[in-house]
Amino acid sequence: MRFPGRRTDYEVEAVVVIGEVVRGPVSASDALKYVAGYSVGLDITLRGPEERSQRKSIDSYSVLGPWLVTVDEVPDLSLLKMRLSVNGDERQSVSLSDMLFNAAEQIAYASQFYSLYPGDMIYTGTPSGVGPIRGGDVIRAEIELIGAMEVKVRNYS
Repeated sequence: MRFPGRRTDYEVEAVVVIGEVVRGPVSASDALKYVAGYSVGLDITLRGPEERSQRKSIDSYSVLGPWLVTVDEVPDLSLLKMRLSVNGDERQSVSLSDMLFNAAEQIAYASQFYSLYPGDMIYTGTPSGVGPIRGGDVIRAEIELIGAMEVKVRNYS
């Protein structure tokens, strides 16, 4: 953690990896045709007065892994469950169906503003359960059918 004196929060998120160029608006019903696959994301956020993009894009704060699962291996992303534990204590256990906007809706929305290219990643958010972490914590993030990862939090030096 780069700012150990400030609150820093975890969020487990499904990550959509774009596989084909998306130019111009696409509908939610067509959006998943442009997806190569999915991965597990840890979106680490520094709380404070900075613009959101600055608080979420600090070096090492967007963790991705452990691999890419292709679209054909996940029949319906919205049916999957996400879990996150800190030091063995479960902090998040949520369903992707609880999201305000599903992955297809997010791609369709983003396509109204900019082109998407192969390799672009969309961290899709988390419905609930965000909380603080500290140096020394061990975070385990998991999404069914996609994978699990374990991250050891350390203070920046």
